[in-house]
Amino acid sequence: MFDDFTRGTFDSDGVDIAYWTAGSGPPLLLIHGYPQTHVMWHKIAPALAERFTVVAPDLRGYGDSGKPAGTADHANYSKRVMAADLVALMASLGHAAFDVAGHDRGARVAYRMALDHGHAVTRLAVLDIVPTKAVYDGTDRALATGYFHWFMLIQRSPIPENLIGGAVDTWLDMAFGNWTGSEGAFTPEARAEYRRCFGSPQAIHASCEDYRAGATVDYAADAATIAAGDKIAAPVLVLWGDRGRVAAMAPLATWRQYAVDVRGHGLDCGHFLPEERPAETLAALSEFFD
Repeated sequence: MFDDFTRGTFDSDGVDIAYWTAGSGPPLLLIHGYPQTHVMWHKIAPALAERFTVVAPDLRGYGDSGKPAGTADHANYSKRVMAADLVALMASLGHAAFDVAGHDRGARVAYRMALDHGHAVTRLAVLDIVPTKAVYDGTDRALATGYFHWFMLIQRSPIPENLIGGAVDTWLDMAFGNWTGSEGAFTPEARAEYRRCFGSPQAIHASCEDYRAGATVDYAADAATIAAGDKIAAPVLVLWGDRGRVAAMAPLATWRQYAVDVRGHGLDCGHFLPEERPAETLAALSEFFD
């Protein structure tokens, strides 16, 4: 699916970050979400590479990137650390400043990157999320039901690791079934790649650490940002699925608490915009980044 891209590996302070790159023009970083890899961009990345220098990494803990054991405070899976991985990766490729699009957990990495490394992020697109603090602070019965995995994955190790590890296919079927709003969104090749990358004990542990960090150090970072009155300076595009749960979270109003220049709209789909509605996602990103 990325056959026309060049694969590389970047050593980020001892953690290997796998990435794929192609194209020419302004640099554009694409960051995937849970429980996926860079492959989630496969329907739109080749078209974007016709106008941009596209870099599509696997986050630490995911895909073919390194999967260090979590620390006691979960900080080595914080979005701040994940963002630093990718800023260093882009610098190693000669991109001191670049555009960023992130989906799901990748969008959480992307907005922390825009806050911590404002010099590096020229424009930011976040797909189907609101900030982590806003999710937790707005939790009610409906959200906890739909986002039950947020609360399951943060339980102490190895409880969720063992439960998911004993039923990997059931877990992935749940994620790709419950969170999508479109039939046939996932190609067999993409599903096979997600299964290959997610199924190991190391990958399952890493993904749990990602969510544990979200509930602790990432939440604290968001709270500090709000308390300080800091906002993302780069223009922000917010896209969401009208058939998903983010649509009910006042996404534009919520993001305006975190950024000074916000625009966006919903698409007729569920959570996985680039795979459910690739043409519309591509058009929105191309217009914004152009």
